[in-house]
Amino acid sequence: MLDFSLSDEHKSLIETAKRFARERIMPVSAECDRESRFPIDVFKEAWEIGLINPTVPVEYGGSGMGELENTLITEQLAYGCTGIQTSMLANGLALTPIKLGGNDAQKKEYLGRLTAEPILASYCTTEPAAGSDVAGLQTRFEQKGDDYVINGQKCWITNASHANFYVVFATEDPAKRHRGIAAFIVDRDLPGVKVGKHEDKLGQRASDTAVVHFEEVVVKKENLLAPAGQGFKLAMETFNQTRPDIAASATGLMQRCLDESVAYAKERKTFGVPIAEHQMVQAMIAEMAIRTEATRLLYMKAAWNLDNGVRDPIVSSYAKAYGADSSMQTEIDAVQVFGGNGYVKEYPVEKLMRDAKVLQIYEGTSQIQRLVIAKNVLSR
Repeated sequence: MLDFSLSDEHKSLIETAKRFARERIMPVSAECDRESRFPIDVFKEAWEIGLINPTVPVEYGGSGMGELENTLITEQLAYGCTGIQTSMLANGLALTPIKLGGNDAQKKEYLGRLTAEPILASYCTTEPAAGSDVAGLQTRFEQKGDDYVINGQKCWITNASHANFYVVFATEDPAKRHRGIAAFIVDRDLPGVKVGKHEDKLGQRASDTAVVHFEEVVVKKENLLAPAGQGFKLAMETFNQTRPDIAASATGLMQRCLDESVAYAKERKTFGVPIAEHQMVQAMIAEMAIRTEATRLLYMKAAWNLDNGVRDPIVSSYAKAYGADSSMQTEIDAVQVFGGNGYVKEYPVEKLMRDAKVLQIYEGTSQIQRLVIAKNVLSR
């Protein structure tokens, strides 16, 4: 039987995340955006009440929640600020490959770290010449005795400046493309690990983003997460599991835009009446509502699939592509509803529009998602 209802536990979780977003994230979001600063103190508070690392299994100190619960949290935190939400929940991108490919010792050590104290971790695939083309990465590793030595550079790494450890994808030979890629868990304090410049971004400025350099970094064999030839598959499956989170983030951002636009449209008057009475404004608000609800349903289906072992990864791409593009259009429409006021920083939708753009870029661009979707549809 098809059932769209949420349990009492789900509703309680949503209310907790909703309250946190409004009481702790929204009051500091504008300041953090101006200063390009991630509020570590707010992150620690979220960790204390169980909103961080929710999918870590119970046996490794976590709450053992599913992907649906994770996306429900994501939507609510994104309502407050997608920049802060992105950094708060980026641990999920780092811990997922450990959950999927790690052995018991690795899970006890690194998942255990995340649940023992409020620390951050980063996922490192992207490079200056290898974004959407993950198989084209150039960061090299070579085996020396029982150890591995990594050399290369990763860019656009979320939480790089604060991370306790990194999950790093490297290749034994760039010519081998996906067949040469392996994955490693690299501790931040290893000699040769250097964090580069903090990126001064257009949007999601409250999320820490920086370059990481690996110079003759020696990694013990115990920290090999996936051998050569298996790393690419692990990276792709990680994205399959985390793309619903991007759609959930887009939903939270759209819901915020919708709420702000409705409130403004009822208050702002032109031609003697509130602009909410003008049909063209009503049409934009209606489209915002449609996109928000459609994306919410898509991310929930993708998350439900993952939680129930339904192998249909294309749904994650549906949710990510539709959600990201819908979010961008929704923020554009929100600025239009606000008119000139939407173009200045005094009003919230200016920031929301800047924050939306990157949803179409990270974790697989909207164009790449469409290539993946088309390939899947045409092969059936």
